[in-house]
Amino acid sequence: MPLIALLVRDGVPGHQLTTPAMVLEAASQSHPAARYDLRICGPSGRITTAGPLPVAVTVPWGTDALAEAGTVLLTGHDGFLAEPPPEIVGALRAAASRGARIAAVGTGTFTLAATGLLDGHRATTEWAHLAELDRRHPRVTVDPSGTLAGDGPYPTAAGVFGGVDLLLHLVARDHGPAVAARTARRLISPMYERAGATRDAIERELAGSAGLEPALRLLESADLDRTPTLAEIAAHAGISAGAVRRRFRERTGLTPHQYLLRVRLERARRLLEDGDDPIERIAATAGFGSPAAFRRHFHHLTGTTPRAYRTAHRNNGSP
Repeated sequence: MPLIALLVRDGVPGHQLTTPAMVLEAASQSHPAARYDLRICGPSGRITTAGPLPVAVTVPWGTDALAEAGTVLLTGHDGFLAEPPPEIVGALRAAASRGARIAAVGTGTFTLAATGLLDGHRATTEWAHLAELDRRHPRVTVDPSGTLAGDGPYPTAAGVFGGVDLLLHLVARDHGPAVAARTARRLISPMYERAGATRDAIERELAGSAGLEPALRLLESADLDRTPTLAEIAAHAGISAGAVRRRFRERTGLTPHQYLLRVRLERARRLLEDGDDPIERIAATAGFGSPAAFRRHFHHLTGTTPRAYRTAHRNNGSP
């Protein structure tokens, strides 16, 4: 079962402490294989949440637990502008060096940026602190959208819904966009069902605000030998082409065709992990025009070649 280490410190916003468990529980209910071991870790055994009604929380695991995690999730905290303790910096760099994903929500992005791991990557944080992040870390490309910056192995997000989006992003990378979409539906549907909404109404709301569900379904089920046009995607979603572009950018940080590329690369990644097909066949099966295009896109997204990825995965196991 994949291990996610939730790294918390004093002054963590309460919703950042509870959102991961909420989303991961919904994911496990949406797909039997989408099960995670979530551990709350920190440099001290007890912390207090932020806000006018602080809550004391016991932290069961120390920072040494990061050494076992395939994913580390950093939350916001008090004093985020100060340099993080050396033990945290060292643990995060060690996790990154062995291939773990490291994600951050809210002002946790400052902790991640202080390690240098975000240099050359796109990142975001709370809207009020975007300028400070840009000033302190000029090598980081600061995304002003403030929702989700899913750049490579270090995705970041901000806000209450940004935390949800970040966890859904991780679920999508592990189990595919369809499982993430079902998880989002499970999180949102009960609230509307209690209000007497029909399933069609829920689908329309999801399409407008929680992930462009109809358009996502089209891209996930599209013939891999053919790329649907923007007009076709818009017609399937029932909205204008401009709205499709805008909403995809807002919800995923990608254009529709960039999203489709990620879907294809995810399928190729799983083929590399699970089978022995040659690279040329995987490129064709996943929908790339040529093996050269597949290698180029795969290297751009992962920083390695398909062949090296397959070798590393089989030697070390999946992160």
